Amino acid sequence: MARRRTKKRTHVGARTGSQNAPSANSSASRDPKSMVIRIGAGEVGPSVSQLVKDVRSMMEPGTASRLKERRSNRLRDYTTMTGPLGVSHLLLFSRSSSGNTNLRLALTPRGPTLHFRIESYSLCKDIQKAMKHPRAGSKDNLTPPLLVMNNFTSPPPTDESPPAIPKHLESLTTTIFQSLFPPISPQTTPLPSIRRVLLLNRDPPAQSSTGASKEDGAYVLNLRHYAITTKRTGLSRGIRRLNAAEKNPSKPKSGRKGNLPNLGKLDDVADYLLDPSAAGGGFTSGSESEVETDAEVEVLETNTRKVMNKKQLETSRNKPRDDDGEGKRVPGGVEKRAVKLVELGPRMKLRMTKVEEGVCGGKVMWHAFETKSKEEEKVMDGVWERRRKEKEERRRVQKENVERKKREKRDTAGEKKWKEGEQEEDEEEDEMDVDEEEEWDSEGLEDE
Repeated sequence: MARRRTKKRTHVGARTGSQNAPSANSSASRDPKSMVIRIGAGEVGPSVSQLVKDVRSMMEPGTASRLKERRSNRLRDYTTMTGPLGVSHLLLFSRSSSGNTNLRLALTPRGPTLHFRIESYSLCKDIQKAMKHPRAGSKDNLTPPLLVMNNFTSPPPTDESPPAIPKHLESLTTTIFQSLFPPISPQTTPLPSIRRVLLLNRDPPAQSSTGASKEDGAYVLNLRHYAITTKRTGLSRGIRRLNAAEKNPSKPKSGRKGNLPNLGKLDDVADYLLDPSAAGGGFTSGSESEVETDAEVEVLETNTRKVMNKKQLETSRNKPRDDDGEGKRVPGGVEKRAVKLVELGPRMKLRMTKVEEGVCGGKVMWHAFETKSKEEEKVMDGVWERRRKEKEERRRVQKENVERKKREKRDTAGEKKWKEGEQEEDEEEDEMDVDEEEEWDSEGLEDE
């Protein structure tokens, strides 16, 4: 008899089922998640659409990479789904009627929202075309990037004039950007999991010759996205070529990198290892092989452990502790590696224009181009306070209406049940009267 099929993808007991899904209190569910959205999907243009795709790739793995927008979608549609999906940040790209590209970074569900104008940007494909050796086909996006922020806090002013941007707004902006990615613990985070760097650098305001700022209140951020690559240092080019050939023995002979060097014209292998010009490439200066000491780090040496059978394992255990055999790690072994950053893209230059409460709608906390006096601020506070009271009143009335309807429904259901109960009692009384009449008639017949 044929065996019955068991569905393993969408039913109970599946790997992706609700039982195996991360709980609400797990660390995976507490990690920040984001949605990168085009507002007006068919109106932003192909360049901004490609920029959105690049930003999604940069925000991986904690973002919706395959999100599909429609022209009919509104902001309300996305904010409604942020709670069930556990989304904590919204990155909204849009284009204004004047042609400016804007970015809004909002925290859900209560805000605040940072408004930026994208002054200039470069796509990933543009950066790769400009590079001689672009990085592609790697698995860097499997882990979140390392966030590096520079110059986010402005120095105190020399005179007694108030700062262009309040300190609490600077700290708020820093906190919002820090919450984009999960925090990193130096004690528990494995070093190989850090594969990318997201750099945010704030430009200081340009100073004129008189000392006054040309752009008062300017808050400009430069965004860069890099991949981290490491390479062992302290080795000559010849040894590096031999190591590369050992790692890639099946490399075709047509390729230059990864092949064994041709030593047929040399009398001794020492000529190849000690002579810089014979190591392939013919460099003569130290700048081609040496890297800056600032870009060097020391990490624990990770040697590959050889898989051994039982007999070989016993033999290796009987060896002395100080024997540096194959497949054993030297205690305290440290190697130097050169760190190099390869740009992945995209690039963006962001100018903050506004900070407001709530999710894309609320009281303006700071504006780059508009300043209000104390009286105007008091008037605006009164307007927002009135709106808040009206909103609370509407909620109270709605709640009362819901409770009233529930109570009426409950009373109607109770009255209906009471009427049904009375009808049942009347029917029972009629049945009892019929039985008594039948008994009386039967008694009278027996007497006769």
